[in-house]
Order: sequence, then C-alpha cells, then structure tokens
Amino acid sequence: MATQSISTITPRQRMLGVLQLTTGATMISFSPVYVKLAHVGPTMAGFYRMLFGGLALSAIVWLRGERLSHGFHFVLLVTACSIFLALDTSFWHRSILYVGPGLATLLANFQVFFLAAFGIIALGEKLTLKLLISISLAMLGLYLIVGLNWNDLGADYKTGTLFGLIAAICYSAYILTLRKSQSESVQTTSLTTIALISLLTSFIMGLEAWAQKEGFYIPDLQTWCALLGYGLFSQALGWVLIAEGLVKLEAALIGLILLLQPTLAFVWDVLFFARPAMPLEVLGVLLTLVAIYLGTTSRLLKNSTI
Repeated sequence: MATQSISTITPRQRMLGVLQLTTGATMISFSPVYVKLAHVGPTMAGFYRMLFGGLALSAIVWLRGERLSHGFHFVLLVTACSIFLALDTSFWHRSILYVGPGLATLLANFQVFFLAAFGIIALGEKLTLKLLISISLAMLGLYLIVGLNWNDLGADYKTGTLFGLIAAICYSAYILTLRKSQSESVQTTSLTTIALISLLTSFIMGLEAWAQKEGFYIPDLQTWCALLGYGLFSQALGWVLIAEGLVKLEAALIGLILLLQPTLAFVWDVLFFARPAMPLEVLGVLLTLVAIYLGTTSRLLKNSTI
C-alpha cells in the first residue's frame, strides 16, 4: 500500500486523521460492551463479529474493484493470522465475561509488551529506557488493579485475568503474522487482508462453536443489535477509519489517540455495568494506560512505515 510522508500532510489532512482515528478508537471501545450485551456464548459472539464485519469489508473491497486472494502463500499466512485472531477473540471474550469489559480490554492491550519481548529475544532489539519504564509501570498498574487482593479474588476472576493475558499473547502472534503477510505481498491492501482474515476467522470460530455445542441461534433483538454493532462498527468501520487515519499522523499522536480504546472501555464498564472503581484501582488503570502509551509509541517509532 502506498504511503505518504508525514512532512507532506496538510493541516486539513491532519485534522481529518485525528477525527478518523478518534472516531475509530471510540467505535472499537464499545466492542466488549457488545459482547456483554449479547445473549450468546463467547465463541458465538466472535463468530458473528467476524462474519458481519467480514461481509461488510468484503462488500467495500468488491465496490473498489479489488480481490481478496493473492496466491497460495498469501492465503496460508492469512490463515495463520486467522487462527491467532480466533484464539485471541475466544480468550478475550471469556475474560470479558469473568472480569468485565474494562479490565479485560486493558489486559488485552498488554500485547505491546509481548511484542517488545519478542523483538528483544528473537530479533535482537535493544531494551530502551522508555520501554523498561513502560514495562515497570504496567506491572505496577496491574498489581494495583488485581494483585493487592489476589488471594481474596474468586476463581472466575483469576481465570479471567489469566485469559486476558493469554489473549494479549495471541494478539501479539496475530500482529507478527499479519506484518509478515503484508511485507511479503505487494498486491494487496490492508483492507482486503482484514476482510479475508475476518471471513476465515468467522469460519474457524464457527467450527469452535460447533465443537463446543454453542448454538448459532440469535435469541432476541438486543442480541441482534449488539452483534450487528460489533461486526459493522467495531470490526469493519472502526478499523477502516483507523487504517485511514494512521497515515496522516505522527507516531506519538497515534499512540495517544489509540489509548481511547482501553480508556473508554473501562469507562463504559463503570457507567453501564456498575463496576466499582476504588482509588488504588483507578491509579493502577492510569499507570497501565501510561505504560501502554509509552510502549506503543516506542514500537510505532521503531517500526513506523508512515
């Protein structure tokens, strides 16, 4: 996909990028809310998210005159992406049900630290002071959120915390595989790749739901609205807006705006589901958000192609 230098971006384009990124991040922040509101199992919620989102993205690809498949090797890499994304979605949805949308989303955003660890261990990247500070703050923030009362927490809450971290690991694997698929294919755009990944992930999660005997029936209007919102706004439109906005902004601002997603997810958890917010827990959330920002901007600056 052709890129544009930040130095050539006009003020009007930059403002549009801010609006696109902000709107996209806000849309995606409702993802765990949709999962909580849908009266279906966690795997089935992921199936319909990917199905509705994939169909919407495929329609856009078709209208643009593009095609989804670009050779066997590309499809193989995209299939690997879909497996990792299906695992990430399954673990994240279960974490949402156990610990709530806010904490589950914060935990899933720890993917930036697992990506950093992979870079240091497998690629020989240097551990910068900025990254070391971000990891330390993340650990302290997580301790303030769940560590202080760990022994008093129920088994489901502990399991949900673990599932959130596993989701972050799976999402890291997804990102790494996605980068490889994009770097090895000059014939495809991010939109066509995400469209194909969404459809393949829906197929994988459909098989998972069938194996777990989760019904495909959508029981009521609330669930229909939640799943359609999840697929069309969070999976499709939200990510299209983010993809469009990324190329118009510098890395530090991208990292700051994308923090809206976990921040608002925690806010929605408090507002919509009456999650208690104790002072130390709020401090832990703030420290974690700062850590994610530092870690995200560190990765963006190192790997930026915009």
